Amino acid sequence: MDKIVVQGGNVLSGEVPVSGAKNAALPIIAASLLSRGHHILRNVPELADVATMLEVLRVMGAKAERLTGNKKSTCEVLIDGPVHPEAPYELVKTMRASVLVLGPLVARYGRARVSMPGGCAIGARPIDQHLKGLKAMGAEITLTEGYVEARCKRLRGATVNFDVITVTGTENVMMAAVLARGRTVLENAAREPEVEELANVLNKMGARIEGAGSDVITIDGVDELRPMDHAIIPDRVEAGTFLVAAAITGGNVLVKNAVPEHLEAVLLKLREAGCTLTTEAGGIRCKGPRVLKPVDIKTAEHPGFPTDMQAQLMVLMSVANGTSVISENIFENRFMHVPELHRMGADISISGPTAVVKGVKKLSGAQVMATDLRASASLVLAGLRAEGRTEVSRVYHLDRGYEHIEKKLRGVGANVRRVKG
Repeated sequence: MDKIVVQGGNVLSGEVPVSGAKNAALPIIAASLLSRGHHILRNVPELADVATMLEVLRVMGAKAERLTGNKKSTCEVLIDGPVHPEAPYELVKTMRASVLVLGPLVARYGRARVSMPGGCAIGARPIDQHLKGLKAMGAEITLTEGYVEARCKRLRGATVNFDVITVTGTENVMMAAVLARGRTVLENAAREPEVEELANVLNKMGARIEGAGSDVITIDGVDELRPMDHAIIPDRVEAGTFLVAAAITGGNVLVKNAVPEHLEAVLLKLREAGCTLTTEAGGIRCKGPRVLKPVDIKTAEHPGFPTDMQAQLMVLMSVANGTSVISENIFENRFMHVPELHRMGADISISGPTAVVKGVKKLSGAQVMATDLRASASLVLAGLRAEGRTEVSRVYHLDRGYEHIEKKLRGVGANVRRVKG
């Protein structure tokens, strides 16, 4: 099993590129099921989760491939024959986002059979809101042998008020609604940039969606869509992770392709911590301070502070001059990286959904284990600051969300390498 080995102490400087957003690419790949024809997706990150989603489509009968050579950031999906509308357990168990095929399959093919999803063990992430939306639109839902089965000859428009804000739920129901008969209104919808991006893509395909990016989305159904040709937006979480890497090492790094509007809550907290942030033509530059200031954080749905950046900011606060309080309001099991940070000398105490982080003068390199995707990134960040050698194992989590992170960090001066296991 691969490991990431970090020798801490280097100050990062230079430019680091941000890849396409995984959380935008996955629903857009699923959306290709909504239209017959040849779909082209550009700026697609080379990640395990993307490979899984392409395999899900292939199993269902589509041709879905990543190009090679200098076009390896491009994926092509061809829907030109029968589609078997089933996503099997063997694939879905590894990635929760596979459930995003549910809405497109029911909308276009009238039925779907999708295994209950898996993914990171960061807390309960049920799909009840997905099913609520589909039921409201006329789908007959049954749960048998670990599978969700949905059937409806043609969905009809409805008003869906989500009980809780759900990104994938909003995306799934929105994709289903584009081919429904009549108007669908999604209330208490997720406002994340990736949701807005999906709506933009669907509109390019011929859908009629308004309000994406707000908490009320209106979709007027159409009879058919056309294939897409689209470039994926940059990954805001990867961008935020590299900004923290600059901050925690006292470095000066231009994070290329980062979109300031997608990172407002993160940028606010980095400024509070003492970082100097400037927007340049190619992205966002972060200059880390000599002494980091403590910052309190409460995770929330967009436009609040993203849960996917909580672990990274916790590491930053672990070496700040003072005490920070971090409240995790999205997932109940998202402090699993804390015991590993303890091994490196961090002073963090947990009470329910709250972590109290007392900054220490130094972290020490250690052997640590990744427990989920964002936790794995936080341990790499800790290793950048730590004295000595840090070995991060179980980095298959890291490969689900970060494209060649060790190569990118080396490009700005980090002493980091992958050891094949």
